[in-house]
Amino acid sequence: MTNLPPCPQCQSPYVYEDGSRYVCPECAHEWSAPHELSPQEDTDQSALVVRDANGNLLADGDQVILIKDLKVKGTSSTIKVGTKVKNIRLVEGDHDIDCKIDGIGAMKLKSQFVKKA
Repeated sequence: MTNLPPCPQCQSPYVYEDGSRYVCPECAHEWSAPHELSPQEDTDQSALVVRDANGNLLADGDQVILIKDLKVKGTSSTIKVGTKVKNIRLVEGDHDIDCKIDGIGAMKLKSQFVKKA
């Protein structure tokens, strides 16, 4: 078993890795796992550029607000316009925002339907 650091928020020792992030199951805090870059990775590293509906640059940890009602696929629920989403994570792909929405759970959103808060 690997030696993972305790949660920085609640000091829980039950932290686990999820890809390149650490997750605390007790308080649901997520943070980036430190990693060493090889010299090749350091020079090839390209920043992911994601813009909201107004053209503002988005970054990991930003807060965004929905500008359109969005139907949740596979359910009858809808996420209403004006819903604030905290602590987003940028990912590559068609849906370029990874987040958790209160009352809904983990979601992937398109940046064209949000604006920076």
